[in-house]
Amino acid sequence: MANIKSAKKRIKVIQTKTLRNKMIKSKVKTLSKKVEVAISSNDKTTALSALKEATVAIDQACSKGVFHKNTAARKVSRLTKAVNALA
Repeated sequence: MANIKSAKKRIKVIQTKTLRNKMIKSKVKTLSKKVEVAISSNDKTTALSALKEATVAIDQACSKGVFHKNTAARKVSRLTKAVNALA
């Protein structure tokens, strides 16, 4: 356990940020799964609406620093490619 006051504060700050990042990552995973479920059921309209939600969540996670920009781009690209393959 830390003895220095600033180190104690850093521990609290890191715990708070870790929880926030975990919530954001969980939301992205949930929305990505919704897209994949819609793709597996061959429902193009549901897949497109779920893709839009997932893309927004991924972009927000990228802007918050949870995901690197290339990781976010890769996730969006793979989901979009899968939805476009339904046509």
